[in-house]
Amino acid sequence: MKRSKKVTVGIILFFVVVISVISARTAMGVYFKKKFGTRPPPGVIVEVVTEKQFSQTIESYCTAISSKTVSFKIKKNELLEPINIGAKVKKGNVIAKLQSKNIIAPFSGKTGTRGISSSILGTDSIILTLDDSKNILCDLQIPEVFAAVLKKGLKVNAKFSAYKGKEYIGVIESVTSRIDAQTRSILVRAKIKNNNLEILPGSLLEVTVNYNQGNSLGIPDTSVLLEGNKAYVYKISEENLANKTEVVIGLRNKGNIEIISGLSEGDIIVAEGLKKVRPRGKVNPINK
Repeated sequence: MKRSKKVTVGIILFFVVVISVISARTAMGVYFKKKFGTRPPPGVIVEVVTEKQFSQTIESYCTAISSKTVSFKIKKNELLEPINIGAKVKKGNVIAKLQSKNIIAPFSGKTGTRGISSSILGTDSIILTLDDSKNILCDLQIPEVFAAVLKKGLKVNAKFSAYKGKEYIGVIESVTSRIDAQTRSILVRAKIKNNNLEILPGSLLEVTVNYNQGNSLGIPDTSVLLEGNKAYVYKISEENLANKTEVVIGLRNKGNIEIISGLSEGDIIVAEGLKKVRPRGKVNPINK
């Protein structure tokens, strides 16, 4: 009888422990669900789909040339006073006073000297230069495959390594009528604005020629997910749900990607913060 009583008490204790463990686990689950299950939706940067300008480009290099330049050989013993090298002068100003005559600036520009070896020039002479560099000329050799798209008036962008991050604007001024049989290229002359005279004659410029320009729907390149050969974006619904949407993309231009199909003007998409988003998940849209 005593043994039976012990067995009964043991069984009761066992079930009490099991029930206690289950109750504790349930209570912990409810606690963590309340604490972590009601997290606010993640904040993501959103942007409205609008039209942007896109174009195809040709990249090349060239050497900067002054739009106007002239030089004068002067004997040092003829100078009545030192020349102000590096000075900005206007058309008609005296840039060098000599015993026999004065040298007058035929156009506005900046004075300088040409670095010719004294063994060639002679120690008693200097070459005085005058450059008008408000507009820089740039001769580009473009591969003949682009001959059909090259024409006067196309916009160009130029970069000079001395001023990183800065772009200079210009246009194609002329296109030659022949292909160079040796280089299989066509010569194009660009005219680039240099209002602050930052581009120095002789500088190496990185030039981009823009053609087939037009407006299309565009979104930031940070908003596109690439999976294999397909592209997706997260489109935000009125309920702030992120819907994974397949799109067809086209050209890239200055941080934007052209959208050929899959979106409409006025749609709102996730521009930044894709790692926080889950398909059909709720988000907190933040306008950039």
